[in-house]
Amino acid sequence: MAYWLVDSPGSGDGSRDSDFWLKHLREQGINEVTVCKLGDAENWIRHVSEGDCLMAAGGDGTVNGVASLCLRTGATLAVLPSGTANDFARNLGLPEDPSEVVRLVAEGGSQRIDVAEFADRIYLNVAHIGLGTLPSRKASSPTKQALGKFSYLATLFQQVGAKRGFRARIQTDRSSLEGRWLSIAVATGAYFGGGQEIPEASADDGLLDIIAIRPRPLAQLLLTFLTVRLNRKTPRRTSTVIQVKGKWCQIDTQQPRTVTVDGDVAGKTPFRATCRPGAIRVIGKRVVHTGEQPATG
Repeated sequence: MAYWLVDSPGSGDGSRDSDFWLKHLREQGINEVTVCKLGDAENWIRHVSEGDCLMAAGGDGTVNGVASLCLRTGATLAVLPSGTANDFARNLGLPEDPSEVVRLVAEGGSQRIDVAEFADRIYLNVAHIGLGTLPSRKASSPTKQALGKFSYLATLFQQVGAKRGFRARIQTDRSSLEGRWLSIAVATGAYFGGGQEIPEASADDGLLDIIAIRPRPLAQLLLTFLTVRLNRKTPRRTSTVIQVKGKWCQIDTQQPRTVTVDGDVAGKTPFRATCRPGAIRVIGKRVVHTGEQPATG
């Protein structure tokens, strides 16, 4: 098995670069590592074999890109958290200590996780439409460095007062909803937006979680956010937040709306995503489950 370190120097505060991770890898006896860049993948991906380990040293966007390469090659994905939010790393319960993260890579234990497929691409965490796209598009690098994962919430709440929402229809294989929404998120795992927990979810349940938020005053949104966070239960039909599940999701809006996927702009609505269960093998001891898991049938 060969080890490939896919470096993303601009991730997070820039401190967890390739040199940082190579030092920790050597301490675990992993000495022969090929360092490469995601943007140059077409120059080196043909040398990757099934069973190799592609280590993503970056944020969720980098992890998403490396996961796509793992699908192409059959390689195993290893996440070396180096970004601002690192939501996907939370789905695997990865330790904060980088030495412990690399120890998992050396041990080689792995799990199967789902991906969401849209058009000819995939994502691992979340697609956003509406207000949820703004943290990706408007949070500056200095803001991210100063506030870390809280920059997502800070940017979001700064914009709430100016938004009246948009009309959209949300369809899954289980339900159909129509109304005016402030934000719609389509997630594959249990975390998004800088560590915000999705109730009763996991990255290996074979389902997408759709969280839709209605336009409401800021105080009501904050109260709902805190209630959901404390109860840790799926809000199914509240007046402010709705959460539904499905093997696929189709979102149609009256006017084209920007879609962001794992922190990057990915196009406009209409948007359709399909869950591909167990599509990728990832390094980790477990997949985090938040609360009781629903049946997938």
